[in-house]
Amino acid sequence: MKTWSELGEIQPLAARILENSIKRERLSHAYLIAGARGTGKEALALLLAQTLFCTNREGTNPCGECSECRRITSHNHPDVHWIEPDGQSIKIEQIRHLQKEFIYSGVESSQKAYIIKGAETLTVNAANRILKFLEEPSRKTTAIMLTENAQAMLATIRSRCQIIELKPLDPFAFSRQLQEAGVTEGNAKLFSELTNNLQEAMDLNENEAFAQQRKLVVQWVEMLSSGRDDSYLFVHQQWLPHLKDRLAQEQGLNLLLLAFRDIHFEQIGNQARMALFQPGDERLERAALSFNNVELLANMQAILQAKRRLTQNIQPTLVMEQLALQLKR
Repeated sequence: MKTWSELGEIQPLAARILENSIKRERLSHAYLIAGARGTGKEALALLLAQTLFCTNREGTNPCGECSECRRITSHNHPDVHWIEPDGQSIKIEQIRHLQKEFIYSGVESSQKAYIIKGAETLTVNAANRILKFLEEPSRKTTAIMLTENAQAMLATIRSRCQIIELKPLDPFAFSRQLQEAGVTEGNAKLFSELTNNLQEAMDLNENEAFAQQRKLVVQWVEMLSSGRDDSYLFVHQQWLPHLKDRLAQEQGLNLLLLAFRDIHFEQIGNQARMALFQPGDERLERAALSFNNVELLANMQAILQAKRRLTQNIQPTLVMEQLALQLKR
C-alpha cells in the first residue's frame, strides 16, 4: 500500500481515522493495530512509519521513493526499529535492547519509531518493560504494535494505545485482487473463502497437496450423494493417508464445509456464492438433489464440531471416524 486511499480500499475506517489524524497533526504516541492474519497490519505500519519520516510527503501520503521511505520498506532505517517474535515469543532481552537504542536521539532525525509484530506474544516481563515506554511517552517517539489478538495483551498496554481494529477483507474484493495477480476466477473465489493473505493464496494456487485435498473432498461428496455407505473406509483409506498433519486436516474440513455450503447455494439458486464447485457441475447438481435441508444443516454442524475437536487436540483419527458416522446421506 503506497497511499492512504489504497489502504482505504481494503480498510476504509482505519485509513480514514489515521489520515484525519495526520491532517490535524494529532497522531498518537502509540497504536495497537489489531486484525486477523492478512488484513493489512504490516502494510498499515509501513505506511504510517513512512508518513512520519518521509522528507517529500505529498499531503498525507509519503512519496515512497525517498531514501527514508525505501529504507523503511526494507526494514533498514536506523530510527525505525522492528521487533518480531524470537521463536514463540518476544523476550525481555529484545525489549532491553530496544530501550538501549532509545537512550540516544534519532540518528538521522529528531524522532524514533518502533514496530512490534506479534505483540500478543510478548512475555509478561517484556510486556511490563514496554509499558514503561507507553507510560512515559516521548513527543518524538511513536509505538506501533501489531496483533492478531488484542485481548491477549495486558489491559494496561491496551489502555495506553489508540486501538485500530482491522476488519476481515471483503471476499469479493480479495477475489478480484487474486485474479489481477493471475489466479483463475474459480480458484480466486475458493481461496478468498479460505484466507485473507495474498501470499497464502498464491501458495495454495501452486500447492499440489492442496489440489489433492480438493479432489478428496469432491470424491467424498460424490460418494455420499450416490448413497454409498463407505465413509468410514474412505476416511481410513483415502483421507487420513493423504491429510497427515493437523494443518492439512483442518484445511480439508474447511473445504468439506464449503462443499456442503455450495450444495445449499445450488438448491436456492445462488450460484454466484459458490466456491468449491463451478456452476453447472453435474456432480454438484446430483448432490443438490440427494440432500434435503435438514441433512445439509446436520452435515455442516458435524463438520464444525469436528473442526472444534481438532483444535482441542483430540486424536485426528477419532475425530474423522466420528464425522464419517455422522454425515447424512
